Amino acid sequence: MIRKMKQSLFIWAIFITGMVLSYGCSQSQNKTGNEMDGMGMGMNGMEHKDTLNLSSVLKPSNEFVLSSISTITLTADTITPAISSVGNVAYDMRKVGIISSLVSGRIDRLYTRYRYQEVHKGERVMDIYSPELLTAQQNLLFLLKNDPGNKALIDDAMQRLLLLGMSNKQLTQLAISRVPFMDVPVYSNYDGHIHDGGDNSMNAAQPSMNAMPSDITPLSVKEGAYIQKGQPVFDVYNPGKSWILLSIYPDDQNKISTGDRVDIIPEASSEEVIHGTINYVEPFFRSNTRTLTARVYFDNSKMKLPIGSQVKATIYSRPITANTLPETAIVSLGLNQVVFKKVKEGFKAIKVVASKRYNGRVAILAGLTSADTIAANGQFLMDSESFIKINKQ
Repeated sequence: MIRKMKQSLFIWAIFITGMVLSYGCSQSQNKTGNEMDGMGMGMNGMEHKDTLNLSSVLKPSNEFVLSSISTITLTADTITPAISSVGNVAYDMRKVGIISSLVSGRIDRLYTRYRYQEVHKGERVMDIYSPELLTAQQNLLFLLKNDPGNKALIDDAMQRLLLLGMSNKQLTQLAISRVPFMDVPVYSNYDGHIHDGGDNSMNAAQPSMNAMPSDITPLSVKEGAYIQKGQPVFDVYNPGKSWILLSIYPDDQNKISTGDRVDIIPEASSEEVIHGTINYVEPFFRSNTRTLTARVYFDNSKMKLPIGSQVKATIYSRPITANTLPETAIVSLGLNQVVFKKVKEGFKAIKVVASKRYNGRVAILAGLTSADTIAANGQFLMDSESFIKINKQ
């Protein structure tokens, strides 16, 4: 009996010892887990609610790979900022030709009927019947018949006909045939595409993509219509005399000025580069846009870029002197730009105000001093943008 009691006590002693050891291991694991939670991560890999500190993620350079990362400082530099822009080819509104009537009358016949119909200099575009012009012809014929020696009056009558739009050839023919023209032809003095007269607005210079030269939209002027003296009947747009309209976004509007150099790559001919200058910056916003428009004049007679085609451009603004860093040192976080500044325990993210860029360098306006040491390549110091906390100075 005593022997059995001793065996039972021995078994209970072993059981109690096992329980004590198991409890100690459990406490050790809980402690380890709490320490890991303090660093921001639990045993199950879930993120802890505490805010991460960049210094707890990046080890000092003398303890980890940061010792091999090169560092730099701000450099005083003269840069020529490169500003990207997009735009399109449009008719040069300074070169728009206007065909107007020099007399009041009725359009008896039209030889151009549709928008974008091509015309050439010297081509007949319409015939006009004008009572005023007919009366002036009859006066000349009366003098030639009844007072041929009165050179002064005959010269005045001829000059009046020239002012009313008759050509020297027509005047000579009238003097020979002695028969007045009932209809006087009107000729184009320009090469280009026909548009309705008086439609030389900015929007007309930028036709929609659906309004290409194949468009057969009829002109508003019709045969039988009466026109007034001096009234524009047709506008002639010459696609060989064009300009490029570039959109300047708000952040760049104070950086662009007349005379800035610009390189333009047309979408329709990407192997070509147009070298030009900013000839004019419009001092107003066009309708339905919040961008300024910069004009670049160029001769399109050789390249023949389609009107309305898109272009990409790089504008080189005036050189500036500023403290700069290489682009590789700056990490973009959307609205914020950061660099990694060297501190005693390693590197920390510092917000900077970056400005103009050129040839791989960026002007720094605020956030750093010339005494600060910066990681030359900020991408090496981050695994994910999500852990970066910007430190304010």
